[in-house]
Amino acid sequence: MRERDPDEEHRAATPLELLFDLTFVVAVSQASAQLHHALAEEHFATALTGYAAVFFAIWWAWMNFTWFASAYDADDVPYRLLTLLQMAGVLVLAAGVRPAFEHGDFGVVVVGYVIMRIAMVSQWLRAAAEHPEGRSTALRYAVGITVVQAGWIARLWVSGAWAWGSFLLLVAAELAVPAWAEFRGRRTRWHPGHIAERYGLFTLIVLGEVILGSLAAVRSAVSERGVSAGLLLIAVGGLLLVFGLWWLYFSGREARLDSLRTALGWGYGHYVVFAAVAALGAGLEAALDATEHEAPVSEQAAALSVAVPVAVVLAAVGVLHRLTGAGAVDRQVLVAAACLVVLALGFATPVLGVGGAVLGMGLAVAATLTAGLFVARRAERAA
Repeated sequence: MRERDPDEEHRAATPLELLFDLTFVVAVSQASAQLHHALAEEHFATALTGYAAVFFAIWWAWMNFTWFASAYDADDVPYRLLTLLQMAGVLVLAAGVRPAFEHGDFGVVVVGYVIMRIAMVSQWLRAAAEHPEGRSTALRYAVGITVVQAGWIARLWVSGAWAWGSFLLLVAAELAVPAWAEFRGRRTRWHPGHIAERYGLFTLIVLGEVILGSLAAVRSAVSERGVSAGLLLIAVGGLLLVFGLWWLYFSGREARLDSLRTALGWGYGHYVVFAAVAALGAGLEAALDATEHEAPVSEQAAALSVAVPVAVVLAAVGVLHRLTGAGAVDRQVLVAAACLVVLALGFATPVLGVGGAVLGMGLAVAATLTAGLFVARRAERAA
């Protein structure tokens, strides 16, 4: 096992990485479904805390493998077998999403993590043994991952007021491991273009979950009650949101990940992007529930369940694009204005209705995209 060349041309995601990503479709779908149920029942505290915790587990598991595979990708039999073992762990994690979300019971999730961490630590130990130049960093990763995983196992016996405190402490420890390993050891030579592509592919996965969940909700509503004006408005507005957010994310140049600080900011910041995009799907389903009166959620709460994730995605993508010099919409004033308009439309539900508010949000994102592209084009011509 040797490091891949960070300047390698035409470096693309491998079939193994794509298969790895597909296992996360199940986990993301489970998290989004649980969020939808919580929103529909107006259990907002559970929705926020449970979803944030569960999605962190999903995102962090994906991120650990993604960055390792960008630097070390032997693609031989041991590498493939260990990666397939990690995929099995992802499916176990997905099975534990519901109890973790509803009851804070992370037992099954931790079992899934143990399976994945055995494989991940084995990969780092192999890198340490076969790549002497990166041995110190690889060993730091192996030790750090093992120690934090032991903490997650010990947390299973923590209850009461200490449960969430210990969770936040372990999250901080997880985030600290890459920084500690990279700053103290030799820098891992991951491929910037490959990393940007991998994050883009996961963005497509969560956008696909939004489309799939929304389609299922629309089909169910049509089969039970027929087509209504509110349903059509939400369907059109939802499509505009998905198309607009996709275009905003993939609207510019490749991200410049030329320093460790920028790379960590890009990598960690995507937790917000991924979680918010997946939450949009749950929000659109809740909006359909409110329109068709299939759940006790109020129209105001349902509209805000769409507006808040959209505003969060806009803000997060704007910050990440500005951080890395990518994208057309990185003007702070433009992004802030778009967020305020979207949130205002969420609060305007008593006047516009849920369907009108969601359609307005879709149009606002489209207008933001148009303005950003216009400003970027003018800047290019001036240069």
